[in-house]
Amino acid sequence: MTPITEVEGRRIALSNLDKVLYPASGFTKGEVLHYYATISDVLLPHLRDRPVSFLRYPDGPDGQVFFTKNVPPGTPEWVTTAEVPRSEGPARMVLVQDLASLMWAANLVTEFHTPQWVVQEAEAADRIVFDLDPGSPATVVECCEVALWLRERLAADGIEACAKTSGSKGLHLVAGVRGATSGRVSEYAKELAVEAERAMPELVVHRMTRSLRPGKVFVDWSQNAARKTTAAPYTLRARAEPLASAPVTWDEVEECGAPAQLTFRAGDIAPRVRDHGDLLAPVLDAERAGPLP
Repeated sequence: MTPITEVEGRRIALSNLDKVLYPASGFTKGEVLHYYATISDVLLPHLRDRPVSFLRYPDGPDGQVFFTKNVPPGTPEWVTTAEVPRSEGPARMVLVQDLASLMWAANLVTEFHTPQWVVQEAEAADRIVFDLDPGSPATVVECCEVALWLRERLAADGIEACAKTSGSKGLHLVAGVRGATSGRVSEYAKELAVEAERAMPELVVHRMTRSLRPGKVFVDWSQNAARKTTAAPYTLRARAEPLASAPVTWDEVEECGAPAQLTFRAGDIAPRVRDHGDLLAPVLDAERAGPLP
């Protein structure tokens, strides 16, 4: 029998709680749901009003992994949805606005991915993001070096960047911006990626071409396009271990000497939130969002 749980007055069927989703550590679906319930206060502000794309892995990362952008079949009528513009025509997508919706979505077993705009202003970007992706043998250590350069470069333009791990091999830089379209933010992000490559040619590549990437950090600026999404802060990833996309301090970025120092599992996140609060809170503060030059 599927247990029915009441969350904020909504009845949610939570299924297969004992199912092991992460075989390497024995981490179960019940533990995934507990993780999201525990960190919901810091996660929800980063999801709210953003149409969510789900990267689902219902049988764990070794099973079928698939993207769901449209509202999934069986979505309860109390889950908020919105019509969003897409190149192939408008589509209806889920908005995770509250704890009940988060727990319903987490029960689907998913990574949460969001665009750099909110549904009320789909034509205006309110964030800029850089996905720093290391090509082996480079690691997150090299990503940190690039992140520090980009942080200073953004600050020179009055833009305050925050950092988070990708929950995989790399690092994400995120900053609040205002007064620009996704197209303009993409152009600006590409300009900075090209500048970074010029400044650190032995370390940085701004093009996706695989053959250019071994031993370098690919500064992926393309996720600023209106149609693109990025793994949300605090989301668990479909990896061998229950790794989370974890906000980090700039001291941690500066001091990173080995990948293990910036590898955070589900169990690490609640203590970090207790110690630091939401390290990405500046990104949510419209007062701190910088205009693009």
